[in-house]
Amino acid sequence: MATPQTVADINTLSVFLSDNQQDLSASPVDCIMICASAVLHSAEVLFQTLQQNPSLTKVLVLCGGIGHSTELLYDAVKAHPKFSRIADQVHGLSEAEVLERILDEFYDRSLITRDGCRILVESKSTNCGQNASFCRGVLDDAGFLPATCLVIQDPTMMLRTKASFEKAYEGVSVSIVSCPTFVPLVQMSQNGELGYSDWAGESQLWSQTRFLELIMGEIPRLRDDGEGYGPRGRGFIPHVDVPHDVEAAWSRLQMTSRGSR
Repeated sequence: MATPQTVADINTLSVFLSDNQQDLSASPVDCIMICASAVLHSAEVLFQTLQQNPSLTKVLVLCGGIGHSTELLYDAVKAHPKFSRIADQVHGLSEAEVLERILDEFYDRSLITRDGCRILVESKSTNCGQNASFCRGVLDDAGFLPATCLVIQDPTMMLRTKASFEKAYEGVSVSIVSCPTFVPLVQMSQNGELGYSDWAGESQLWSQTRFLELIMGEIPRLRDDGEGYGPRGRGFIPHVDVPHDVEAAWSRLQMTSRGSR
């Protein structure tokens, strides 16, 4: 059974990891890059927003190859109330190609490109670091060096993904901004069960168990120590400060998790 402290700790981690720096429609940027994930809400928000305001970006990059989570994306398409009719068509496609198929089947590409926005596809990356470096490669091949980039990713991975893009553009004057499109928060029901707060499409999100696994697994990766992904560890990302309150929340959740086994 959840407690108010557990709810607060989960939300502390989620807000930190979501790194919600900018609303999608806040101001135009040179490039928007979306990393495909099984949470299709982000793609829906992006495509709807670009249809309504195609001048928001000069280049849109759809990013993602075939990796360990690709089946989850296929499953998400199959379970989606609208996208499910193309479920049989997306099997075997890269994650970026799945996004492109959704774009072409359910949105109007011509509206998005009418003001000159180019749509590029990066379909080879299989992890977060490759998402960033391969996206840069696609942009370099297109002769495009952005000054401002907005990155969209699954909120549980948003902060690490932004750091990966900063690593990919190390030494280059590029502003990388996070845009998870939403921040998942939890609340406790009257019977003590956890559920998402203010979210009509809860069935399209992770189970509570999976959500907790994801956010708990991110903190060790972000730490700049011998086990983490920072410069003192595996060198995948630049140094990321993990605040004391986030570490404290993670530790309490770790203790709670061990105690419930």
